Amino acid sequence: MNGKLSNFSFETAYVATDSAAPNNHFPEGDLGLEMNVETLADYIARELKDRTQLGTRVETVHPASLQMVAMRIAGEVVRICRSSARIQRSGCVRCWQLSLARHRIAKCLKYYYLGSKQARIELHSTLGAIAYRYITPMRSQVSFPVRYHLLEDFLQSFYIESLTVFRREHQLADNYTPRTTLELAEYMAFTEQYARRRITLKRGGGQQLLVLRAQGFSRRQPAETTLDMELAAEPPRDDGEPNRCQAMQQVRASMVSEAIDPAESFLRDRVIEELVEYLESNGQSDCVDYLILKLQDFSAPEIDDILGLEARQRDYLQQRFKYHVEKFAKAHQWQLVHQWLGADLEDNLGLNEKQWQAFCQQLQPQQQQLLQFKRDRKTDSAIAQDLQWTIKQLQRQWFQLLELAWQFRNGTFKPKVSASN
Repeated sequence: MNGKLSNFSFETAYVATDSAAPNNHFPEGDLGLEMNVETLADYIARELKDRTQLGTRVETVHPASLQMVAMRIAGEVVRICRSSARIQRSGCVRCWQLSLARHRIAKCLKYYYLGSKQARIELHSTLGAIAYRYITPMRSQVSFPVRYHLLEDFLQSFYIESLTVFRREHQLADNYTPRTTLELAEYMAFTEQYARRRITLKRGGGQQLLVLRAQGFSRRQPAETTLDMELAAEPPRDDGEPNRCQAMQQVRASMVSEAIDPAESFLRDRVIEELVEYLESNGQSDCVDYLILKLQDFSAPEIDDILGLEARQRDYLQQRFKYHVEKFAKAHQWQLVHQWLGADLEDNLGLNEKQWQAFCQQLQPQQQQLLQFKRDRKTDSAIAQDLQWTIKQLQRQWFQLLELAWQFRNGTFKPKVSASN
């Protein structure tokens, strides 16, 4: 990476906290029925207790602290699941609760295992990398030390804001402060998530909350004209005060075009995390840097400057990135990606009825069997045995099948013309 941003790491330290790791506390019951907060909190508490005991260098977790953290995570998960139309329609609310809970546990334990000192450095580095380019106004020429000190001031104010929001969302006392390593890790995981919250803008697209805050900091608006963006993004409350929310509603109307389903944000984060891990495991660290810069809306010239790329090097990097993303989406994590796109098997791979019929007509008999076996959730080894394929042959056939579905979905399918015609 170019020395200009060497103070801020673009990569997150790897910690072995697989959110989908097997456990011995899987709550029994109908997967379509949701768990209440207490039941889910008990499951989370047992998971946290087991996993925190693995961290031999970290302090012993106090039972009361662990239970409070578990209750807060459970309350957030239940709230998300109840407010998400997508989750409510899925018929598998309990599955979503467990998946969200494991994801939150993994985020928390990432900072817990680092220890309080290293965790602070990691969070500061992560947020600094996001906010760095937005800290000074456009066309403003400032030295790196000046920008660095501005960034420090901004992040300190953001940490205070994040703690205030954390207290409010979890209904904690105004003087609440994290006391244990686990509570500090919980707050840091919340701060990172809060910073990455996406605000959908009416003019199209969306932006991370931290970026919007940094842009506001750079503009240095007078205090009397600065409205709290988080309050503006919330629906107005009928508290009886006349015309108090009128200005807030105007800001909300210009800033928010539609409600953001929490399930969408969760799936998007999972896809990004899994893609980063996949790229790193394949030795594509430069593709990781490229991905993170693209996610932060850096322009092509800015990316070239930061990564120190010439035109030919950039073209080669883009080709490799495209190849690995396609392989990730259609082979390595096809289920997660297609679920995020609303194109999983339960939704006929995102095809409407007419497209689905035309798609099925293009499949060979064994491909049709493969599709049915996948819909029946059979394992790859069982499918390969039934179809007398090797695992590699199965994966290649499935990749081709998904590629064909993408062509139908995007309207790019072209039937092959036979030699006789």
